[in-house]
Order: sequence, then C-alpha cells, then structure tokens
Amino acid sequence: MTAAHSKLPFIAIALLACVVLFFSLWSIIYEDQWFQSILALYGILIILSVVLVSLSSKKKSTEFKHAIKEFEKTLEGKLYHFKCPSCSGIFAIKKSKRNNKKPFTLTCPDCGNVGTIPPTPKLVEEEIPEQKSVKTRFKCKNCGEFVSIWAEGTDLFHEMQIHSCPYCGKKQSMDII
Repeated sequence: MTAAHSKLPFIAIALLACVVLFFSLWSIIYEDQWFQSILALYGILIILSVVLVSLSSKKKSTEFKHAIKEFEKTLEGKLYHFKCPSCSGIFAIKKSKRNNKKPFTLTCPDCGNVGTIPPTPKLVEEEIPEQKSVKTRFKCKNCGEFVSIWAEGTDLFHEMQIHSCPYCGKKQSMDII
C-alpha cells in the first residue's frame, strides 16, 4: 500500500467533518432543528477517527516487527569470538548465511595449533582487543559457503587453514579467497 492510499481514509474523515461542520453552522444560522442529527454525526466521526487511528498504529507496529525480523535474518551469520586453549589468543569468526551445524577443524589464527570448534561453542568472556588483523575469507569447495576469520590484537598466522566445513561437514581444506 502506498503512502497516498494509507492517507485516503484520513482525508475522507476530514472531508466528512467539514460537511458536518457546514451543516452545524447552517443549523445555527437558520435555526433549523438538526441538533440531534448533527450530534449523532459528530459521534460517528469521533468513533471512526478512533478506529482508524488504532488500526493505523497496529499496522505500523506489525510493519516494524516485520522489519525487525528481516534485520534479524541478516544477522544469522553472526560474529563469534574464540580463545585458543594453547596460546590464549582471541580470534573472531564471521560465518555466512547459515549457522554451522557441524564441528569444524582449523589452525589457530594466532599460534597455528590445530583445534576443533564445536557447533555450540562457549562464549568468550575476556575483553576483546581493539586492534584487529587483516580478515581472511575461506570458501568451501563442496557447498560454497563462506567463513571469515581474523585475529584480535595480533597479526594472522601466515599458514591459517580451515580443515573442515562448518556447514556441510566435508573434511577438506577450504579455499582462501
């Protein structure tokens, strides 16, 4: 529905209010006995206005909720922070459109040790450093999904690899793109 269509009921009520006002003034000037009819019309106008405003506010709130759902959909590929158990380095992973369903194996972006990240990892509770390395992006040869990784507070390990896909679970190295 366009903006002009959404304003049409309000314009119709405003025109009807002008007509009722005209008949009110006519009744006062020419001393016609339309008092009860005009009072009823004002009551109808008030009721229509209240109904229209409440319907309009409900429609806007559902549009806002829909917009929030769409925004949440775009955030499905979330940013996750991890801490290496070997070197205590913190690194970040931004997954693609889907959340991973499989554990995946990768080299630590800080020290190069190989480790596995479960499908439901623990949250990092440490403070995340402000300095970040250059992001490296990987693509699965099998399903085509992407994973971006960078180190927090240090440079990325020069031989960084992901050894299995977090989406399809295929145990092969993902390509650096």
